[in-house]
Amino acid sequence: MPAPALQILSVNIGQPTALTIGPNSAAPRTEITGIHKKPAAGRVRVGRLGLKDDHVMDTKHHGGPGQAVYVYTQEDYDRWAEILGEPLEPGTFGENLLMAGLESADVRIGERFWVGSTLLEASAARVPCMVLAARMNDLGFVKRFARERRPGFYARVIQEGDIGQGDPVRREAAPEGAPSIVDTFDLWFSESRDPDELRRYLNYPLAERLRTDIEEWLGAVVG
Repeated sequence: MPAPALQILSVNIGQPTALTIGPNSAAPRTEITGIHKKPAAGRVRVGRLGLKDDHVMDTKHHGGPGQAVYVYTQEDYDRWAEILGEPLEPGTFGENLLMAGLESADVRIGERFWVGSTLLEASAARVPCMVLAARMNDLGFVKRFARERRPGFYARVIQEGDIGQGDPVRREAAPEGAPSIVDTFDLWFSESRDPDELRRYLNYPLAERLRTDIEEWLGAVVG
């Protein structure tokens, strides 16, 4: 059976929206977030810092040149539909691009994707936070997301362009030996980290935040 064609199913942008974090906790708080993303009509311009008119509110943890575009896949959503018992709408997890034809865990750091006239390069896994849990109205969703190991991936923009629903995607191989997205995802939840593995990861085009984290983990391991 031939592999499914790589294709963009939805291009999503988010507007600033108030979201209650920890609504059932002892100390709920309200944040303005861009996680509520909706499909855009027509083609969307993609610049070095992401999609035109998309809002990233928490710039400490999200956005920037190394994490300009967040990609999730239909195959991953299909698995979540099995777990949750209902399909999820495009943009539910705050992804900019919903792509069909692959699972995000299998993508490798440095792998490139031509989409329309835009060239993207995978740079990091998405790490779940309480904003995602609040979006899903499930305080335990961070642990569920970590357990399923279907993180989606961030990408930097190598060539600016535009993207639209239905665009085919052309995939270019990562540098030899590059870690997978799920390899970097698992680092966040590991109780022990191999210093040689951490050093090896630094040879690849990681997102800046992930590179800083790995350097800090390496420093903690080797003293």
